[in-house]
Amino acid sequence: MDNKSDDSGLLKSLKALGLLGGIGIFFAVVIAICIFIGNLADEWLVYDYAGKLTGIILGFPIAFYLTYRQLKEII
Repeated sequence: MDNKSDDSGLLKSLKALGLLGGIGIFFAVVIAICIFIGNLADEWLVYDYAGKLTGIILGFPIAFYLTYRQLKEII
């Protein structure tokens, strides 16, 4: 068996483990950024909570997409 292919498989596994280990924090940060931007929109456009709600609703798909893109690079 080729030792080089084993090393690359181990490296990919470690990268995936590192990414999946921080996925919850990554999701929280992305959603928090979207809520912050929504809050700025609330203050600027004088909405009640529409901007924050929009930030939450848009934050989840954005976090899923960014995670998918990172996983696609590893695999």
